[in-house]
Amino acid sequence: MDRKQQHIAIFTTASLPWLTGTAVNPLFRAAYLAKDGETRVTLVIPWLSLIDQKLVYPENITFTSPKQHETYVRRWLEERTGFTSTFDIRFYPGKFAIDKRSILGVGDISEVIPDEVADIAVLEEPEHLTWFHHGKRWKTKFRYVVGIVHTNYLEYVKREKNGRLQAFLLKYANSWLVDIYCHKVIRLSAATQEYANSIICNVHGVNPKFLEIGKKKKEQQQNGTHAFAKGAYYIGKMVWSKGYKELLELLDDHQKELAGLEVDLYGNGEDFNQIQEAAEKLKIVVRVYPGRDHADLIFHDYKVFLNPSTTDVVCTTTAEALAMGKIVVCANHPSNDFFKQFPNCRTYDDRNGFVEATLKALAEEPALPTEAQRHQLSWESATERFLQVAELDQAVVKKPSKSPSKHFASTSLNLKKNMEEASAYVHFLASGFETSRRAFGAIPGSLHPDEELCKELGLVTPMSKQG
Repeated sequence: MDRKQQHIAIFTTASLPWLTGTAVNPLFRAAYLAKDGETRVTLVIPWLSLIDQKLVYPENITFTSPKQHETYVRRWLEERTGFTSTFDIRFYPGKFAIDKRSILGVGDISEVIPDEVADIAVLEEPEHLTWFHHGKRWKTKFRYVVGIVHTNYLEYVKREKNGRLQAFLLKYANSWLVDIYCHKVIRLSAATQEYANSIICNVHGVNPKFLEIGKKKKEQQQNGTHAFAKGAYYIGKMVWSKGYKELLELLDDHQKELAGLEVDLYGNGEDFNQIQEAAEKLKIVVRVYPGRDHADLIFHDYKVFLNPSTTDVVCTTTAEALAMGKIVVCANHPSNDFFKQFPNCRTYDDRNGFVEATLKALAEEPALPTEAQRHQLSWESATERFLQVAELDQAVVKKPSKSPSKHFASTSLNLKKNMEEASAYVHFLASGFETSRRAFGAIPGSLHPDEELCKELGLVTPMSKQG
């Protein structure tokens, strides 16, 4: 099938104004896939009722209708890309799970795309989208299904009560579901759970604003202007697990070697006060500020971005700092593998390595990135990588052949297909009862959208309600 005839439906687990990775990155992906004006793209995002909006969205931003929400999303995107996007936006009914800090779909969210245009589906966080899916099988509804794994859920679960057992069970559940529902799986880095027949590729880019800032900084350096007048900083959600624990420990243990170093920390989060108190106890000057947009003018002149976090799959702020022309000091960890190709990325293996890399970075000027290196960080390049690894750049997206030449191969394929269909049927049955759904952690009453969600989205109210 020619690209012009393809219809790509991108399903994701979050939406703006919640500035989380699965809200922002699929939005940019939709915009850049549709930019050629030839590929039909629909972005499918969750719609929340007012009570859930208030729990999720920052700064008391709420929407009275999906149309109002769509207008907000489009305006935010256009301000950052500089072009008007042509993709469609559709909403599926969602509810916010407070215990999981996640939005979960309600009912069969695949129904948002009519059967007659169901062609290619991209599942952003396929495990998350299929845990409680009860409806048509994704591989049956769509000709080709690509899953993009954003999050290492096993690491989050391990921190909970009975975490190791939960992680063990979740690992197998995720593998089972992703195999049932996806033809192709892309992992953003090796810091995610392993899946059979998956490919590792960072298919994310950075907001174009950061590349514009980097271009200006490069011009300043070439003109002999002092482009980076400030020292070291870090920006991230202010919770201990986002690298703050490691960073403050490193600074505390090496106060003598790092004497004279000043570090500014920016972020919002539940551990803000604790982190501020811990920073004040250090002899090194560490200033703690509320979070800001990383493209804010205040960050332009910093030279060194310190990021010891190892909980991200691919750290967005690291990519943004590199795009702005800064030196990044980060851990030698699978989540940072993509960044190692850039001269301004300095990795370390241990505490002494952190000290050495930090002092060296502060003493040097950032290398001037080439146009090819800058392109690698862009959404244009990320889209090229996505099309290639998802095999959507080919004239025809092939499904496994139904008539292999060898009888043995044919039997083997049929057996696998039958087992897969049986597995999908087991999941369909298990996800169809309120008792079993709740036992596995679903939100009560999420098998069908309630009357309020149906009214807001213009859906037909289910004939029967779950008890």
